[in-house]
Amino acid sequence: MSPTPSTRLHSIDALRGLVILFMLLDHVRETFYLHLQVADPMDVTQTDPSLFLSRTLAHLCAPVFILLTGLSAFLYGEKYQGKAAVSAFLFKRGLFLVVLEFTLVNFAWTFQLPPSVVYLQVIWAIGLSMLALSALLWLPRGVLIALGVLLVAGHNLLDGVHFAVGHWAHVPWAVLHDRGWIEVSEGLRLRTSYPLLPWIGVISLGYAIGPWFARGTEAGQRRQLLLGTAIGALGLFLVLRLLNGYGEKPWFSGDTAVQTLMSFFNITKYPPSLLFLALTLGIGLLLLVLFERRNDGRAVRWLAVFGAAPMFFYLLHLYVLKLLYLASVAIWGTNHGQYFGFDSVLAVWIAAALLALALYLPVRWFARLKARRRDIAWLKYL
Repeated sequence: MSPTPSTRLHSIDALRGLVILFMLLDHVRETFYLHLQVADPMDVTQTDPSLFLSRTLAHLCAPVFILLTGLSAFLYGEKYQGKAAVSAFLFKRGLFLVVLEFTLVNFAWTFQLPPSVVYLQVIWAIGLSMLALSALLWLPRGVLIALGVLLVAGHNLLDGVHFAVGHWAHVPWAVLHDRGWIEVSEGLRLRTSYPLLPWIGVISLGYAIGPWFARGTEAGQRRQLLLGTAIGALGLFLVLRLLNGYGEKPWFSGDTAVQTLMSFFNITKYPPSLLFLALTLGIGLLLLVLFERRNDGRAVRWLAVFGAAPMFFYLLHLYVLKLLYLASVAIWGTNHGQYFGFDSVLAVWIAAALLALALYLPVRWFARLKARRRDIAWLKYL
């Protein structure tokens, strides 16, 4: 028998919850380990392996989350009878997320009003990707898959294309592919941290795999499809990385085996290279298979709580981290130059674990409220 919709969604929420916790770890690092900031890609000759691991785990967040956004959009259409409802919801929620990035999200990072810099990051990318999908979902599924693959696999061909400030294409290209700065006025700059083209490909592929989760699809068949796709993506990563080409800086043999391994997995996120997406989405799909097999496990159910209210968690953890940092500076002052920070990556992991435990109850409360009060329309946007 096919699983019920709630059972199907349980594994999706659990995977979303896991990457949310990886995001929490990375944001604790960005808050309390800023004195040892890392680049993209990282200098593996200088980066401690524990810091490299922490940052690399966070690579799973955006690709998996945006893929699941596309998948969830398809399931929303199954529930509400058709593409018109999905398109309208994606358009409205996409606009909502763009506005959110410019307001509550950016203020949580800077505590500056009015802002002098607005960082257009993952919420912006998800919002614009949803706007794009609201139109693209009308394409035949085969065309949508082809477009998604083309954007994910082909955008690195455009890496050498740049436009100078003042050129008519500078602003749209900075949004679409070339991470950079947009000068809005003398007192305001925008940073396009998440160039859009590959993320439109990812959300399109997420929507395209939706039929694997449809009510008529047998669970074993779905897992086979997910597993086969995951193996294919990871195999593509392995082959292309061994060839040391296309869209990535070459890896090298370091002084130690660990350094060589770090170099091999040191891949580009901004914009996400084909290798970056093949690795992260391959791992994400493997995890989704695992969570489906462990659907009734305690850990899966615990993770699913975070995944059931992702936007609420996102906003809540940003403001909690900012307030904790300001309180720490007020109490202890700075201890690493101009920053207050932990002395080890272990402290970052401990702080992230404690925060996850502290935020669990309010997130569970909001997730239950969201499920119970379907009459409150705005709740579905969080």
